[in-house]
Amino acid sequence: MVRAPRSFSLGTVLLACFLNGCGSTGSSPPPSSGGPPPALTLSPVVSGLNSPVDFQAPSDGSGRFFVVQQSGSIRIILQGGLLATPFLDISGKVDFSGERGLLGLAFHPQFPQNHLFYVHYDRLVGTQMQSVIAEYRESASDRNQADPTSERILRIVDQPPYPNHKGGQIAFGPDGFLYIALGDGGSAGDPLGNGQNLQTLLGKMLRIDVDHTSPGFEYAIPSTNPFAGGGGLPEIWAYGLRNPFRFSFERGTGRLFCGDVGQDKYEEIDILESGGNFGWNVMEGMHCYQPATGCNQSGLILPIAEYDHTEGDAVIGGYVYQGSSIPSLTGAYIFSDNGSGTIWELVEGPTGHWTRTKLLSSSRGISSLGQDVAGEIYVVDYGGSVLKLTAP
Repeated sequence: MVRAPRSFSLGTVLLACFLNGCGSTGSSPPPSSGGPPPALTLSPVVSGLNSPVDFQAPSDGSGRFFVVQQSGSIRIILQGGLLATPFLDISGKVDFSGERGLLGLAFHPQFPQNHLFYVHYDRLVGTQMQSVIAEYRESASDRNQADPTSERILRIVDQPPYPNHKGGQIAFGPDGFLYIALGDGGSAGDPLGNGQNLQTLLGKMLRIDVDHTSPGFEYAIPSTNPFAGGGGLPEIWAYGLRNPFRFSFERGTGRLFCGDVGQDKYEEIDILESGGNFGWNVMEGMHCYQPATGCNQSGLILPIAEYDHTEGDAVIGGYVYQGSSIPSLTGAYIFSDNGSGTIWELVEGPTGHWTRTKLLSSSRGISSLGQDVAGEIYVVDYGGSVLKLTAP
C-alpha cells in the first residue's frame, strides 16, 4: 500500500512510522516459548540526550560509551555520567530531518593505535540528498575530543528524492572490513526497484577495505566480495534489503544478524551472507509482496524470524548476548521494536529453528541496542536516555 512520506518526532508512534509504517495488522502468531523468560528490567544509565540513535563501545580500555545523536553529534558516557562537551559535532554538515541525520558510528579495529573512527550521515547538496561515509580521527591532545578537521570522505551515495529508508548502521566485521547498511532509498514498496538492482548501492549491505585505496576511490574492494569480478557493483556484499537500520556481528562466529524494517505487515530478522538475496521487494518477511501471491522465491534467503504488526511497527536489530550478568540469555539474540518497545530473545534450536520469546515490555521508543566490551546489552531510548538490560 502506498503511503505518504513519513514524519519523524520524539514520539514513539511517529518514530515507528518513520522507520516503517503505521496502522497495519497481520495474522502470524508468535512462536511458542520453550519456557518462562527470566525476570528482566531496564536500569537507567544516563539521560539528557538529544534524539540518540546509536551506541558503541570501543575496545580501547577507556570504559567509554559513545552515543550518536541524530542531529549531528556524538556524546561520551564515562564512569556513569554524560560528558558536557560532544566528542564530535558535525551538525552543520548533517541533514537532520525525517529518517535522515547522523545515523551510525564504527571504531577502527586498531582504534587504540590509529585513533580512527567512521560515521554514516546524510547531507544536502543543493536539493540532492546524499549518504556519506567518512573517516575521522580522535584528537591527539584530548582523547575525549575528535578532530573535526580530519574528515576524509570515503563514499558519497546519491539518494532518491524520498525522505526515508536510508539505513544507518556501519560496523567492522571480524575480517577487518567495514560493512555499510543502505536502505532502498525510500517511498513505499521500493518504486525504483533498488532492492533487486545490482547496479545501485541502495537496498544493500556493502563491504569495503578502508585500509587501502584503489584508483579513483578512497577505499579498496575486498577480492572476496561476491561481485568483485562483475555481475554487480563491487561494493555489494548482500542485497534485497528494505531498510536495514541496525545490524551486528556475533562475537566468535562472525554471523551477521540484521533487523530489516518491513513494509505494511511484517518485520524480519536475517542472518546475512555473502552474495545473498534477501527478497525485498519480491517478499516482505516470509510472504510474497510483489506480486501478493505466487511470487518467484527461487534463490531468495528467508529470514530466521518475523513478527507481524500486531506486535510492533519497526524492528530494531540487536546483539547476541555474551555477558555474564544474565547467564540465562547467553547465546540468545536480543532485539526490539521501536513502536511497541518490546524486547525479545531468539534462541536457535538443534535443527536451526529459532524460537522467539518476549523478555519484557516497555514504554520506550527504542531506536537502537548496544553492547559493551563485556557483552552486556544496552537500550537507547530516542526520547533521550540510555538504559542497561539487567536482572533485578
